Amino acid sequence: MKTLFLHPPSFDGFDGGAGSRYQARREIRSFWYPTWLAQPAALVPGSKLIDAPPARLRLDDVLPLARDYELVVMHTSTPSFAADVKVAQALKDTNPHLKIGLVGAKVAVEPEPSLTASRAIDFVAREEFDFTIKEVAEGRRFADIDGLSYRNGNGVVVHNRARPVLEDMDRLPFVTEVYKRDLRVEDYFIGYLKHPYLSLYTGRGCRSKCTFCLWPQTVGGHRYRVRSVEHVIEEIRLARDYFPQVKEFFFDDDTFTDDRPRAEAIAKELGKLGVTWSCNAKANVPRAMLEILRDNGLRLLLVGYETGNQQILNNIKKGMRVDIARRFTKDCHELGITIHGTFILGLPGETKETIEETIQFASDINPHTIQVSLAAPYPGTYLYRQAVENGWLDESHAELVDERGVQIAPLHYPHLGHTEIFQSVEKFYRRFYFRRRKIASLLGEMLKSPEMMRRRVREGVEFFQFLREREMAS
Repeated sequence: MKTLFLHPPSFDGFDGGAGSRYQARREIRSFWYPTWLAQPAALVPGSKLIDAPPARLRLDDVLPLARDYELVVMHTSTPSFAADVKVAQALKDTNPHLKIGLVGAKVAVEPEPSLTASRAIDFVAREEFDFTIKEVAEGRRFADIDGLSYRNGNGVVVHNRARPVLEDMDRLPFVTEVYKRDLRVEDYFIGYLKHPYLSLYTGRGCRSKCTFCLWPQTVGGHRYRVRSVEHVIEEIRLARDYFPQVKEFFFDDDTFTDDRPRAEAIAKELGKLGVTWSCNAKANVPRAMLEILRDNGLRLLLVGYETGNQQILNNIKKGMRVDIARRFTKDCHELGITIHGTFILGLPGETKETIEETIQFASDINPHTIQVSLAAPYPGTYLYRQAVENGWLDESHAELVDERGVQIAPLHYPHLGHTEIFQSVEKFYRRFYFRRRKIASLLGEMLKSPEMMRRRVREGVEFFQFLREREMAS
């Protein structure tokens, strides 16, 4: 079947790609690559991938394409689902013969409600959906495809048996081929990565049991299944040839550093290629390993600290100690490894006092840049079940974003309300960035590079606009 893979038009600046931990508009305009859509697209010959938000495509730009395809596969999420259903209906109205399927964590955990939301949706692919979609595109009978939920001829929703998890990750073709064919790398930018950058996965799944984290609990699983070192390096070589303008490669695995021997082996091969790269990491990587990674091209680690309070870390099953995180961060500073730290406010156990503790912790360890998110109880996660059982989540906050696509504070507690949690994000940012030490550091960075000067000025304008919008919303 002639197949279109579509990350549909959404809120202006909405980063809903599958690489995004939280689908929302950011404080600085940012876009991750739609890697989870690119992967099945690489399995379907003659397919096309359109990533509408970073390409600034509206519904009117996409609708004419409905007549040119037989199958459309759309990535959706809890925050964007209602808007995505409207896109599906508009596509179906344009071409009534079009088959439309949805993929993503939202439909993996809520297949029946997703299907019954609109007659325009013909099927959803659950769990790890690469080969499920490949078989749909091949024209196989829906009844014969594992991992598929669909509406049969009588209008009854049918759930086929689950598809076994993919063990041989080298069976997956390179997403870089799809990036080259269908995307413009300059459309993708993240505040803490060099521009242009390119991201991909070297494995799926995460051994950690963090109660809030979406992908391991819904699609990827809790075993870290990886591509061979040779397979990864071959793709990086190809990507370097395809995109000589790319300044940094990012490995979007939840915890690339979990498998130490493999991570070091990949790093040494990357060192031979002379590329600059970054990755996600836990705040517990040993100094000796950090030295090997740094000596072979590692520039930055994206580290999920979440909080500076040990009891909250225990509550969310982070498997991390605050003192270890402090030591790890000190090692990175001494070794010249840049850190982008991420924090979450409103997790179970949060109080006014723990918010202050986390702000102080972030200021003390002083990562180069930070991102502050609000606890988001996505369906399918342990945090979501906790929130429902304890009455922490109101139905009016279940979509997790407001009408502009900006994160709201969906959780509340008897001692801490929505508004207090929401307003603490702005306080966190102001307290962290408006320090003399931090301002001097950022100014020094800008003075060394005209390109960085232009970039930081643009980001600064976006950041202050973000703060103003939050003030209006609160």
